[in-house]
Amino acid sequence: MKTRLKVPALALILAGGLGLIFAQAQTPQAASDGKLRIIVFGAHPDDPEYRAAGVAIKWARQGHHVKLVATTNGDIGHWETAGGPLATRRKKEVEEVARRLGVVNEVMDNHDGELEPTLENRRAVTRLIKQWNADIVITNRPNDYHPDHRYTSVLVQDAAYMVTVPFITPDVPPLKKNPVFLYSSDRFQKPNPFKPDIAISIDDVIEPALDALLVMESQIHEGGANGYPGIYPTDPAGRQKRRDEVRENLRRRYAGEAERYRDLLIKFEGEKGRGAKYAQAYEVCEYGRQPSQAELKQMFPF
Repeated sequence: MKTRLKVPALALILAGGLGLIFAQAQTPQAASDGKLRIIVFGAHPDDPEYRAAGVAIKWARQGHHVKLVATTNGDIGHWETAGGPLATRRKKEVEEVARRLGVVNEVMDNHDGELEPTLENRRAVTRLIKQWNADIVITNRPNDYHPDHRYTSVLVQDAAYMVTVPFITPDVPPLKKNPVFLYSSDRFQKPNPFKPDIAISIDDVIEPALDALLVMESQIHEGGANGYPGIYPTDPAGRQKRRDEVRENLRRRYAGEAERYRDLLIKFEGEKGRGAKYAQAYEVCEYGRQPSQAELKQMFPF
């Protein structure tokens, strides 16, 4: 019986007894320049921005490299429009957010609401982490209300070992050092609550962070999938009122993290943490490299 060779599953060939070699051309991997390389995954074009806006600016200002990735294109994330026009609009919004934060971004072309933890998507996420040559990978936890959020987390978790495996995505070299994988904060309690390992004050960047996030009009001002007619008025005064309300809601979000994780802020930042008004917090995933407390401080060198 003849054995059929599958492509691309069979990405390796046996070369005359000389061993296994790549059958695919190598994709360039970002070079290390001594700066940190961080990649943040979220399900939709707004999720990674919310989860990392403050720390992203702080990293970028120190010359570190940050990439924000949405695993879907967000094409049903609005109460009034959908499809290609919405996906295009949301992509433009997050591109401008990235420009203002001083980072780069990518939107994967999966339909909103249809993300699944397939082998194809696992390879895609693994490839992105390897290409970025990441030191730190951030995503949300898998216990979440939205299926796209849950499966984004699962895909990133599944990549936590695979990024070190040479032949899962043989077009990109494996990472020589497993990244540290982190979860961003949430309020979910079941099956287990969020337990942060690091909290960082973002007082010094809160205003530019909010300025950047407010660019995402389709989601913030117009309410995304749960909006309704009139939520973002057409008159200038009504629009300004809505913008002010949204800004304060976002401000309270980051203020709440500072209050909830005050002890951790003090642990990492001393008196600065004691007086911090705004913060973002992260939990170390059990997968990936397990950093010491000293390493965590080096990864958040603020």
